[in-house]
Amino acid sequence: MRRAIATAFILGLCSAALAQGPGPGGGPAGKGPAWRFNSGNTPGWSLMAPAERTEHRNRMLGFKTYAECKAYQEALHSQMEARAKQKGRTLPSAPRGNVCDRMKQAGRLN
Repeated sequence: MRRAIATAFILGLCSAALAQGPGPGGGPAGKGPAWRFNSGNTPGWSLMAPAERTEHRNRMLGFKTYAECKAYQEALHSQMEARAKQKGRTLPSAPRGNVCDRMKQAGRLN
């Protein structure tokens, strides 16, 4: 009986969260776009430690201009290329999805 009540409670919580749906651009309801930084838009993602990934995300979300974003993106790409070379690996020449471009299109960057 307890298990059934716990299951119903959890399902109720999940249903409430799903009912809110995503906000504009896929973010939480009313919060705007949900920016994701991952292997699809960050060359060298697999070469980064979890703390580096968190720092990368925070830096990306802190930029106000497209120029800042692109400069950081290029510097990070160079750093990750060097790291990959040390490990005998190669990186793609460009990310599959350029998050700076997407952030600018969404009005997140000037």
